[in-house]
Amino acid sequence: MQLIKIHPSDNVAVALEDIPKGAEVTVDGKKILANEEIRRGHKIALTAIASGENVVKYGNTIASATADIAEGDWVHTHNVKTTLKEGGEYVYDHKTYDLPDTAKRTFLGFRRKDGRAAIRNEIWIIPIVGCVNGIAKQIVEQTQDLVSGSVEGIYTFPHPFGCSQLGGDLDQTKRLLAALVRHPNAAGVLCLELGCENLTHEIFLKELGEYDPERVKFLRCQDVSDDVGEGVKIIKELAAYASSFKREEIPASELVIGMKCGGSDGLSGITANPTVGRFSDRLISLGGSTVLTEVPEMFGAENILFSRCENEKVFEKAVGMVNDFKDYFVSHGQVVYENPSPGNKEGGITTLEDKSCGCVQKGGSAQIVDVLKYAEPVTKKGLNVLSGPGNDLVSATDLTAAGAHMILFTTGRGTPFGAPAPTVKISTNTALYEKKSSWIDFNAGTVAEGEDLDDAGERLLDFVMEIASGKQTKTEEQGIREISIFKDGVVL
Repeated sequence: MQLIKIHPSDNVAVALEDIPKGAEVTVDGKKILANEEIRRGHKIALTAIASGENVVKYGNTIASATADIAEGDWVHTHNVKTTLKEGGEYVYDHKTYDLPDTAKRTFLGFRRKDGRAAIRNEIWIIPIVGCVNGIAKQIVEQTQDLVSGSVEGIYTFPHPFGCSQLGGDLDQTKRLLAALVRHPNAAGVLCLELGCENLTHEIFLKELGEYDPERVKFLRCQDVSDDVGEGVKIIKELAAYASSFKREEIPASELVIGMKCGGSDGLSGITANPTVGRFSDRLISLGGSTVLTEVPEMFGAENILFSRCENEKVFEKAVGMVNDFKDYFVSHGQVVYENPSPGNKEGGITTLEDKSCGCVQKGGSAQIVDVLKYAEPVTKKGLNVLSGPGNDLVSATDLTAAGAHMILFTTGRGTPFGAPAPTVKISTNTALYEKKSSWIDFNAGTVAEGEDLDDAGERLLDFVMEIASGKQTKTEEQGIREISIFKDGVVL
């Protein structure tokens, strides 16, 4: 199959392979002559589209034609424009869909003292302020000999914040860092302080709340003469504690999986994202939880999600989340549709509506049970929506902070980064999977080659259980783990 028409009402189709100029292609039994080269992931007009007429893909308007487009023409940024505006009115039009029957799954994970499940048994050093990043790195380097048995790794996550911040920025930093401290994949945590930062010990403790002193320990570097040596002593104590945990069989219903896309292309909404959506529906049918974020990449496709809010209260929270992000753009003098990226466009995505309609495919068809603030933990089983930007590192850190055991990251162009939680890279096309074997964990490009989406979703569910049971992702194998904290204010 050379082309795919996603929805019966679409007036464009997407090329699943490069189509040369002059080639005759068939869509729904209709023969169309390509008037110019149509690269993989890009769109071809299935009928004449007059200037000012809507371009329809996924059954939704993704653009308005800026010139007359002939049948067989390439449809992209040169002849269409976005239809998005800053404002918008939303009406709750509730829709429900059946979830698939899914055979029970279990994974080999760790059971924490508080009853929570984990898929990794690691020790994390969380710098409470960026000034101690170097000390944290030295402690990690000097304790690698403790990684043995069930202790699977010792890591730190440098960042530049925790001081010289005011108001909302400082609040977001402390909320994010406290959430990382609470993450179940960390069997033990060292909170590394300096001693003079804005994010004081007392402020951080108040945000953190009740904690287990066997699991969470603190070191204030200004209070000791040998900060690295004291840190090494604490890590040894935490390693002894962490070694008491062993893998055991745990139901899939206890998993929380984050869902994210980046470096997207024209196949993202056709192969990888709907594969993740099929996975999400299956995990939720087993009683598990998934988390969808990237609010700016919901613009133009909000109603696809809003219609699945399980009640009006959740709907109102979802509308508020989207409107707050639009206000954030406007308050900075930016238009809401300043997206997609150059790489997205190169891969065939034309407008933000085009990108958003593909992005939300990761949410499958389940009901949305909750809408979460930045770094707010998941507390409800099912599909959750998390407030956060589209930026890969910021949103992946946000998903980790929300409690995601693992992040499924779809990509059409590839990226090597990894979050603190295991980050599974899913390619939209087989060429990327073969080219970047050191980056990509799972190939969804097979969908473009004929694999049924339900089969791909089932295959991904099996793969997730392997990762949850200890199989390392490509980023884990290379030790790539990073965080980025969302900020929007003054640096003192």
